[in-house]
Amino acid sequence: MTTPIASAEKKETVRSPAQWVTLSYAAVFLLVGAAGFIPGITTGYDTLQFAGHHSEAMLFGIFQVSALHNIVHVLYGLVGVALARSATSARHFLLWGGVVYLGLWLYGLIIDTDSVANFVPLNTADDWLHLGLGVTMIALSFLRRESRHARSIR
Repeated sequence: MTTPIASAEKKETVRSPAQWVTLSYAAVFLLVGAAGFIPGITTGYDTLQFAGHHSEAMLFGIFQVSALHNIVHVLYGLVGVALARSATSARHFLLWGGVVYLGLWLYGLIIDTDSVANFVPLNTADDWLHLGLGVTMIALSFLRRESRHARSIR
């Protein structure tokens, strides 16, 4: 029999490895998206465009960014936080997010960086980052659904 006091106690939240990884990626996406709007962290900030390859703003002096690029990172981070609530949705975020990043990597390899097709904008550093993100996110989507702690308390 459960007493009212015991039932009022909060249950311990146990997150799966996939949920922790998703929260980590989401936090980085949020930080990077916000950093893209901070002069100094983003060099050439005065050249920041909403979209397109004419933006010469460079996050950390390496990655070409635009306002659209930064907004997408923030939105990606918010989606990651929301999907980290369950192990299954966290794994889907990692898997499908990784697929999207591999698609961006291929897109960056195919397009001419000086063309209007480069609306994101992308440069070589972005391409390598997108490859790394795509591969690691897909690989990490195969993490266990449960934490070891969750299995041991059953």
